[in-house]
Amino acid sequence: METPADMMAAVAASMKERTGRTLDEWVELVEASGVDPLDQKAVRAWLRDAHGVKQNSQWTIADAAARRAGWVEPTLEEYVDSQYTGGKAALRPVYDRIAVLALGLGEDVRVEGRSTYVPFVRGRQFAAVQALANRVDLGLRFTDAPASDRLTPGGPGQATHKVSLTGTDEVDGAVEALLRAAYEQNA
Repeated sequence: METPADMMAAVAASMKERTGRTLDEWVELVEASGVDPLDQKAVRAWLRDAHGVKQNSQWTIADAAARRAGWVEPTLEEYVDSQYTGGKAALRPVYDRIAVLALGLGEDVRVEGRSTYVPFVRGRQFAAVQALANRVDLGLRFTDAPASDRLTPGGPGQATHKVSLTGTDEVDGAVEALLRAAYEQNA
């Protein structure tokens, strides 16, 4: 199973072939551009708009430029903690309950950190948890969604559907069954 770091390394290794420049050449170009290398979103937009760089290469170049400028990727725990501060702190037990269920589905489940949501990955992302102002959205990726009045279209990450939750009491057997179905469909 490839990790995000493995995927970045593969893109970096083929950067010259993909874009005509090496990763180091792109980072030097970012540094000379005037775009803040720590603003990865702005760097990606500049690469796309000014140079026509495709998405995977944008992410790899922006990450490398930010790291060279001193950025250190947060740990998973730091990502999660940052999503459940202030008014969202009361929602942390919902995330914690979902995480226990997702990780209990199999030894092949991996949790990844993101700025605004937490994805759970097997062969590919099968679930993502996002804290909003007054609820947590559990995004689920289905190839064939089970019938459930709890599911609505959309959700964070690569989700096709979501379940909105406001308390741990709503993380019940029905939600656990939906989570398992998403896990099974994304081997």
